[in-house]
Amino acid sequence: MGEVWIRTLGNGLVRADRVTEITSTRGSRQEDRGYSLKVIVDGKSHALIDDGGLQGSLPERLEYARHMEDALLLAIDEARGSDVSMVVSYEPERERWSTAPVSVLTGKLPEVV
Repeated sequence: MGEVWIRTLGNGLVRADRVTEITSTRGSRQEDRGYSLKVIVDGKSHALIDDGGLQGSLPERLEYARHMEDALLLAIDEARGSDVSMVVSYEPERERWSTAPVSVLTGKLPEVV
């Protein structure tokens, strides 16, 4: 089985197996709208989503954020089932998580044995 990586908001990568917590809060830039989603790795927070455009009450926004947390966990589980290393990324324009093999993202072709 390959490794699973999660792409951060700043285009960094963190290993999914090192995530100790997934947390959601109201938007860091806006108090009256939006939400943010972060993972904690080795005690350090890594932002995955910072959506200042989501409207609604705080409980509604946090419920949506919990839905995105669940979707992230499902994407990680799906990626773990692959034989190759995978990257899980958030697609803001589609508001969903996607997975792609590392080789596709780096442009490397698999070696023929």
